[in-house]
Amino acid sequence: MSGFFEAKQKYESLGVHVEKALDILSSKAISIHCWQGDDVRGFEQGGSALSGGIQATGNYPGKARNPEELMADFEKAISLIPGKKKINLHASYAVTGTAVVERDRLEPKHFAPWVAFAKKNRIGIDFNPTFFSHPRVKNNLTLSSPDDEVRNYWIRHGIASRRIAAYLAKETGDMVLHNIWIPDGFKDIPADRLGPRLRLKDSLDQIFEEKLEGIIDCVESKVFGIGLESYTVGSNEFYLSYAASHPGVYNLLDNGHYHPTEMVSDKIPSILVFFDKLPLHVTRAVRWDSDHVVLLDDELKEIAKEIVRNGALDKVLIGLDFFDASINRIAAWVIGTRNMQKALLFALLQPAEKMQTMQNEYRFTELLMLNEELKTYPFGAIWDEWCKREGVLQGEAWFKEVEQYEKEILSRRK
Repeated sequence: MSGFFEAKQKYESLGVHVEKALDILSSKAISIHCWQGDDVRGFEQGGSALSGGIQATGNYPGKARNPEELMADFEKAISLIPGKKKINLHASYAVTGTAVVERDRLEPKHFAPWVAFAKKNRIGIDFNPTFFSHPRVKNNLTLSSPDDEVRNYWIRHGIASRRIAAYLAKETGDMVLHNIWIPDGFKDIPADRLGPRLRLKDSLDQIFEEKLEGIIDCVESKVFGIGLESYTVGSNEFYLSYAASHPGVYNLLDNGHYHPTEMVSDKIPSILVFFDKLPLHVTRAVRWDSDHVVLLDDELKEIAKEIVRNGALDKVLIGLDFFDASINRIAAWVIGTRNMQKALLFALLQPAEKMQTMQNEYRFTELLMLNEELKTYPFGAIWDEWCKREGVLQGEAWFKEVEQYEKEILSRRK
C-alpha cells in the first residue's frame, strides 16, 4: 500500500488526479471478442473451414468446442480482468442446437442464451455479421459479388444481423456496436475496380435502410488479406467516404488493417474532428494482419493517449480482435485485455494539459524531457492498487488460476 501512496504523490506532483483516473478507468468498458476462445470456429452445424482471409495458427489443447465451454472459459477470463467488460459476438456463434440455420435466416432467439449469459455476468454485448468461412463466399466475394444470388444472400444476412443487434440492445439495456467486415477482393490485379465498390455501396444501403434502435452501425476496412493481396473492395478510402456520407454509420479503425508504416494512433484525432463516435479494434500485427495478442507496446500507449488526452473516452468504442491458437486461450484474453487497460491507465496518468501547454508555448525540449521521464514513473504501483480495488489478482498471480483451470478443465478436452 505504501508503494501506491508514494506513486500517487509522485504523479500528483505533476498535477495528475490519480483517484479520478482510477474512477474513469473503472467505468470504461472494453469489448472482448469471443472468438479467441475457439480459434474463430463458431457453432454452425456442418460449418466450413476458416476462409476469407481468416487464419488461426497453432494447436494448443483445450479450445472451446460448444457454447457451454466457450461461456465457461470466457467467465474464467473475465474473473481475472478488472474493470467494465462487454462480450463481442459474431453471427457464427448462434446457438441453434442440432438444427442447421442459414445465416440469412438467423433470428434473435438463436442468441437468447448469450443474453442470459450477459445478464448473469453483468456485461454488455457487441455484434458482427459473419461474412467469411461459408460456402456462399464465392471467390472471396460477398456484398460486392456480381452474382445476384450470392450478393442478395449476404444482404439478407446483414439485415438479419442488425435486427439481432437491436434485440441484444433491448434485452441488455446497453448500446450494441454492429460492425460489418467483409473479405471481398482479388488475388491478382482486377480489370474493374469501380464495379465491385458500386455493388458494395448498394448492398450497404440496403442493409442500413431499416431504422433500428439501440445499435451503432460501423464498417471496417482492410488494406489486404490472404487471397486478396492486390485489391480490397472495402478499402479505408471507401469506408471512410461511405461513413462520412451516411449519417449514423461510422468507420471502424483496426490497427492491424493498414500498411505497417501507418499508425492508427495518428488517425484517431483526425476522425474525431468529423465524427462523434469512433469504433476501434485493437490487435497486434506482425508484418501483416496476423492478430497477435495485444502487448503493452509503444503504439498501444499512443492509441490510449490519443483517446484520453482528446477527451474521447466516451466517443471511442474500444474492442479487441486477436486470436492465437498456439497459447492458452484464456491467458491470451487476460493478457490482451489487461494490456489495453494498462495503456489507458498510463494515458490517464499523463499530465495532458501541462504537456499541451508546453507544445503551444513551443517548449519542445521540456516536453521531450517530460515525455521520457514519465516512462519510468511508478505506474505499476497504481495498476496493482486498481486491480486490488477491482477484486482481481495483481501481477502475475492470476496466471496460477489459469494453470489450475487448464489442469482441471482444458486438459480433459479432446
